[in-house]
Amino acid sequence: MTYLLALDQGTSSSRAIVFDAATGTPRASAQREFEQLYPHPGWVEHDPRTLVRTQRETAQQALQQAGIRAGEIASVGMSNQRETTLVWNRRTGEPVYNAIVWQDRRTQPICDRLLADGLLGEVRERTGLIIDPYFAGTKLAWILENVDGARAAAERGELAFGTVDTWLIWHLTRGRVHATDVSNASRTLLWNVRTRQWDDTLLRALDIPPSLLPEVHPSSHDYGAMGADWFGEPLMLGGVAGDQQAALFGQVCFTAGSAKNTYGTGCFMLKHLGTAFSLSDQGLITTTTAQHGEQAEYAIEGSVFIGGAVVQWLRDNLQAIETSADVQQLAESVPDAGGVMFVPAFTGLGAPYWKPKATGALVGLTRGTTLGHIARAALDSIAFQSAALLRAMGVDGQDHGVRQLKVDGGAAVNDLLMQTQADLLGVEVVRPAVVETTALGAVYLAGLASGVYRSRQELEALWRAERVFTPRLSRAQADARMAEWEEAVRRTTGER
Repeated sequence: MTYLLALDQGTSSSRAIVFDAATGTPRASAQREFEQLYPHPGWVEHDPRTLVRTQRETAQQALQQAGIRAGEIASVGMSNQRETTLVWNRRTGEPVYNAIVWQDRRTQPICDRLLADGLLGEVRERTGLIIDPYFAGTKLAWILENVDGARAAAERGELAFGTVDTWLIWHLTRGRVHATDVSNASRTLLWNVRTRQWDDTLLRALDIPPSLLPEVHPSSHDYGAMGADWFGEPLMLGGVAGDQQAALFGQVCFTAGSAKNTYGTGCFMLKHLGTAFSLSDQGLITTTTAQHGEQAEYAIEGSVFIGGAVVQWLRDNLQAIETSADVQQLAESVPDAGGVMFVPAFTGLGAPYWKPKATGALVGLTRGTTLGHIARAALDSIAFQSAALLRAMGVDGQDHGVRQLKVDGGAAVNDLLMQTQADLLGVEVVRPAVVETTALGAVYLAGLASGVYRSRQELEALWRAERVFTPRLSRAQADARMAEWEEAVRRTTGER
């Protein structure tokens, strides 16, 4: 039998999954959570060394649980949390600062400066993105401006920049490879998705020396041999993609109009646009998909900053539940949210609102409100935010309508949430047999690069649905619920 190994480095944990290549199903997996660092309000960091250590440990554990040797792995694919930014010394491999996580909002003053300089139009035309602290470029600029000695060292060519994939590739190859893929590059605010190269205009705007930047390759590509110190023998790294583009690939959304939503720490909805680049008028962004071959393809994307993280908040901050899996039972202890609306803007609101200064709010509390109502409202908030994204995609005037939404990620196993999502959207919500499609997309890319798979059609034949959720609400009922949500958002942001 042939196996593929996925390294899935996420926001709250590192995972590794061994897949049977013939069936596209997991054989063994391992996961390690790691600490989230909050040095100041609105700041979110990770210890870079922890990312490497936990990824190594889970990879070794997954192989051990699968009962296979490293030599039975045909190729390794990597997916990663996007936008999270690292800078390190090229000679020593030591980071100059903690990883600044995609949720971090400290770079709003840098974004304000870019907006004041009138660069929003140019940024959108060149990158498909908007100017927001979410993206990696302003995080890199902050490190150069605020870490002692970083600017001078960068100008001497001593430092390297990368998103998490680049940081891991560097360590996997023992410093031999400084590279990223097109999907991660497209999240930096520095990559021109039209010309497919680092953009000199944007580099100058953020005062970033080009010597910091990695090489950029297709997502399905031979990135080189991983060092034997990880598994006892070298393995080919054949696939790299940002987690959401990897999930789109893992859901075999290869044609224009196909769409998926990933329910992780945040929620990320992507609709495939095909080979045509186009911009959104509804607060959404255009991004490069995971790339197999030389042809660039694009997707329109909406990002919800707080998705499954709202369940973690119930668990850790309110101590309303012992484990995240307990939330469904608590939420089903009441027939509905009892008029409560929960807007979890813990780190601002993402698409389609883009309100970086918004804060979280519970609206509609009464003496009769219970933890069950709050739990129900928390799950509803995930579905409301995602429904707002799909509605924005429909208003955008794209030619490719969404008739079905494929779902994945940890919270997609929650039947109550998925049914609520179908009710609000008015389209089928389809959960695959393998919900960890982020990792699956990574190994699909690796399998294509190593010759295990010959075509996308072969991957489509492997994909299976586990359950289809059909809408139960009328469109009038769904519209009324969405109107209540939008009113809660307006109250949260102080708008009328």
